Amino acid sequence: MERTATRYHTRLRSFDPRNDRRRSSVLMPIVLDASVALSWCFADESSSESEAILDRLRSERAVVPQHWPVEVTNVLLVAERRNRLNPSQSAAFTQLLEALAIEIDLHTGARVSESWLSLGREYQLSAYDAAYLDLAIRRGMPLATRDQRLREAAANAGVPLI
Repeated sequence: MERTATRYHTRLRSFDPRNDRRRSSVLMPIVLDASVALSWCFADESSSESEAILDRLRSERAVVPQHWPVEVTNVLLVAERRNRLNPSQSAAFTQLLEALAIEIDLHTGARVSESWLSLGREYQLSAYDAAYLDLAIRRGMPLATRDQRLREAAANAGVPLI
């Protein structure tokens, strides 16, 4: 647990996308699944691919469905209960997320979506994952996810993957 805390505490101190000189005025947004963001918090879940996405967010923004903050918060709470994180580590991680250019798509949770039902049925996805896929399709953005079923669904739906 200490290694995980040190990793993102160090990243938090060194990473402030608002001051990054490489930030371009033309942003190429991506749809960011919670599985990728949460991999930045846990060393045993991190990968070079997920770290590359975090680096990418230095110059680009991400878009997430409305349920994303609740999904992330729930994982942090469960990790605290299982002693994988303590409250100060969760707070530091949320500060890292708040420093990133993450836009919450206000249309995702406005109503029950026939599109989510359709995508969920067709690709055997949860409603949460169908919302990520729908957002990527609707906004014409690539999807960043670690979830294999969602990756397969995105590929079959013609959505580019990060």
